[in-house]
Amino acid sequence: MAPPERRRRSTQRDIAQRTGVSQATVSLVISGGAASTQIAESTRRAVLAAADEMGYTANVAARSLKGGRNRLLGLYTFESVFPTDQRDFYYPFLLGVEEEAARQGYDLLLFSSTGTDRDAARVGPREPGESGTPAAERSIYVGGSNRLKIADGCVLLGRNVRREELSALVREDFPFVFVGRREVDDAELSYVAADYVAATGALVAELARLGHRRILYLRALEDSEPTRDREEGYRRGLAEAGIVPDEALIRTLADPADLSIERVEEWIGGLGITALLVEPTEDDRLTEALATMAGTRRVRFPADCSLALLGDPPCWTPKSRDWTRFSLPRAQMAGQAVRVLIELLDQESHEPRQLTVPCAYVPGDSIGPVPESRAGARPEPGTGSGPESDGRPAT
Repeated sequence: MAPPERRRRSTQRDIAQRTGVSQATVSLVISGGAASTQIAESTRRAVLAAADEMGYTANVAARSLKGGRNRLLGLYTFESVFPTDQRDFYYPFLLGVEEEAARQGYDLLLFSSTGTDRDAARVGPREPGESGTPAAERSIYVGGSNRLKIADGCVLLGRNVRREELSALVREDFPFVFVGRREVDDAELSYVAADYVAATGALVAELARLGHRRILYLRALEDSEPTRDREEGYRRGLAEAGIVPDEALIRTLADPADLSIERVEEWIGGLGITALLVEPTEDDRLTEALATMAGTRRVRFPADCSLALLGDPPCWTPKSRDWTRFSLPRAQMAGQAVRVLIELLDQESHEPRQLTVPCAYVPGDSIGPVPESRAGARPEPGTGSGPESDGRPAT
């Protein structure tokens, strides 16, 4: 049996012939732009009815190439976010983007492919004869061109950012908004970020109110924007509480598994700390180490030392320890990023916009007053043990 003959896709010219109007009129009606209001209502209805009867669908890729709006928003992630569920760190971001895009009347296009050749290690069009270093990682410019251009604009998220690609997007004047504060040396970016500075400062203020003066900040190893914001908030909080900063109380860990009970006991005994602020890691290893430590009863939170997390644990369930912390408004940040992106699309020039969203304080059960037995034992700033193998005082 011969295969069935494929039906030819209807065009705007076909609709024009069916309705007896010009192709330009059909184009105005189909595009739905401001100029379409000049078309008579009866004509508009006839064109839309004919388009429906003939099964016409717009070629959004072609429309985008012509510089038009196709009402598609992209979502690009610099690392894998699937599979995911409601407990996953990325889930509220994805939900917020999807819900706000639908509310605004836009479809959502997910970009998630991984480069498997040298194209993933470079940015921009390939020059004749050019070679590159093999790589297998996510890249906007796989194949040498911006894959996001099929969308009107894009929401970006992820920790492991390729900053050279963000710079390239700015040079192309491609509209995008990052969920989280991100910076590049040669351009200003649009972003919607959590206010880590204020949230961290508020936690320091609460600990100071409870009598704590020796507060150790355990920061992430990478010098990312969120980490710098947290450190700024820590320093501001100390200053506002009248506490002289002690650089020995800013520590890093090369590996979350190095956060042993012996190390915390050394900080308590040697550095005289009464409170610990911990920046969560990308996975659960750090919070699991803390939970294991608390289970030994050798260091009790908050009976022996108060502890607060500077953000959400990567994966939290009702069975997890209810650590004192602040929580990122992730769905709200993502929805705001979509709104900012649409505002950028409506501008003739894509002037960058940068917004911060307040975090929510979660009281939890891991901070309390300074233990009475240690209330008077407060070493002067700069005293205590020297640099440790797990991390040195920040500079």
